Amino acid sequence: MPPVTHIEDLRRIARRRIPRAIFDYADRGSYDEASLRANREDLAALKLRQRVMIDVSDRNVATTMLGEPVTMPVGIAPTGLTGLFHADGEILGCRAAQAFGIPFTLSTMSICSIEDVAGAVDKPFWFQLYVMRDRGFSRSLVERAIAANCSALVLTLDLQIQGQRHQDIKNGLAVPPKLTLKNALDIATKPVWALKVLRGKRKTFGNLTEAPGARDGISTLAQWTAGQFDPSLSWKDVEWIRSIWPGKLILKGVLDVDDARIAASVGADAMVVSNHGGRQLDGAPSSISILPSIVEAVGDKTEIMFDGGVRSGQDVLKAMALGAKSCLIGKAWLYALAAGGQRGVTQALEIIRKELDVSMALTGTRDVRKVTAEVLHAPRRDDVIRPPGGRPAVAAAE
Repeated sequence: MPPVTHIEDLRRIARRRIPRAIFDYADRGSYDEASLRANREDLAALKLRQRVMIDVSDRNVATTMLGEPVTMPVGIAPTGLTGLFHADGEILGCRAAQAFGIPFTLSTMSICSIEDVAGAVDKPFWFQLYVMRDRGFSRSLVERAIAANCSALVLTLDLQIQGQRHQDIKNGLAVPPKLTLKNALDIATKPVWALKVLRGKRKTFGNLTEAPGARDGISTLAQWTAGQFDPSLSWKDVEWIRSIWPGKLILKGVLDVDDARIAASVGADAMVVSNHGGRQLDGAPSSISILPSIVEAVGDKTEIMFDGGVRSGQDVLKAMALGAKSCLIGKAWLYALAAGGQRGVTQALEIIRKELDVSMALTGTRDVRKVTAEVLHAPRRDDVIRPPGGRPAVAAAE
């Protein structure tokens, strides 16, 4: 096998090693996948400014996220079904992140539970919360995160109603995976994956086993989960979460300047500029195209994080040049987990850190904490990424 040199290598390996339904869950987006493509295309459209004859012998990629030191400005985003990409995947991902010196976020829709992960690692991690119709159960999740000593709560705002992901429906995605005629051959060709998952701690959503109705069986649990995303959510619910959560609060899924101003006013310590990886509102703009206008509006009031298409150190550098203080990776780390477990995640983080370091050097940048738009090459006027009604991401060349 040729050496792994970038995230795309890990993606190709993952595609071979896990069932199609699981791979597509990470890899694909909603509806026509226009926003999914825009995330990658708009990042690629930003060009880095090559600089020469600048002393870059002493470089630093370390910084802070929410006041905590990190070895690079990258955290692992919350991802559902992680324990199906690799047995005990949440535990392995958290161990890899903590050993590397970056934050790990556990999803509400994880396979391993909050307690499973807390009992297997030595340091606090972040927990992501979906506020569901059953507010009592939502409160219990917050209480469990407090008991597990989670250091931050990531409240996802952009999944009141789930966007349709055509490929998940066509693949018959189920949790745990169901053996049907359609997927039997696919699973049969992945015996190593199947054996490991069977031996893992859990095969279904670990955080939801005590939810009302969950004890009646897996099918009932699946129905309960599908009906729990709540279209009535409002900013009052964010205020309620703020009142019962004593630690750092991150609001994830902000993609509009007006929403960003509200988010900054409700006591959040940080917000993540995100379109949910192109998995929710298809046709929404890319995360990177909206980032500059949100930074301009509220960047002095709260810490701005970014996600949406980040698969390289160059992507991280571009996001920071447009005002983000850090980035979260979702798809990239799932590919790595599926490809090589904990070692694969570590490999992905090493790749991103090296790419960031080299790209900084070649743009004449010594310290990641001091990155500005100066590292970006000013585009032609008609190439400027301009959010609807917003200012250009980069000033156009005269």
